[in-house]
Amino acid sequence: MEGYPLTDLLIRGTEINYLFICPTKLWYFSKGITMEQESEWVDLGKFFHERRYASEEKEVRVGSIKIDFIRRGDTIEVHEVKLGKAMEKAHEMQALYYLYYLKRLGIKAKAVLHYPKLNETKEITLDGREEEVEAAILEVQRIESLPAPPEPVKSRKCKKCAYYELCWV
Repeated sequence: MEGYPLTDLLIRGTEINYLFICPTKLWYFSKGITMEQESEWVDLGKFFHERRYASEEKEVRVGSIKIDFIRRGDTIEVHEVKLGKAMEKAHEMQALYYLYYLKRLGIKAKAVLHYPKLNETKEITLDGREEEVEAAILEVQRIESLPAPPEPVKSRKCKKCAYYELCWV
């Protein structure tokens, strides 16, 4: 498997996540327009992250990625804490990107998505999904290179989005 050289993997997991939530949001974020600090949903997610996983070492940086927390054992476990499952595909792709990135460093790992509000977890492995991650990386790069944001597509998730006013007001 060739894949991307690690030096080319400068995108963050958030960018992969936003690709699957909304390409318009991804474009704004990539240009340094960050609205998340205004979001009550982000604050609620941080609250769950801090309280539920208080004993974990948080926000572990590895190169350009920042993982919610890692557990070391027989296998390295990458843990991501998410508020709800409405954006589950985005969460899964973000976790897969982290596993792909770590694999480029020679680290075999698995990921666990935590949904503390639902008291659920989901285990993710990279096995056979490298091409899917590589396609997502290419799409992130394509969107970020656009001279203007892609047209937003209105959906239910827009009302809770921190970027709502940029798209719809």
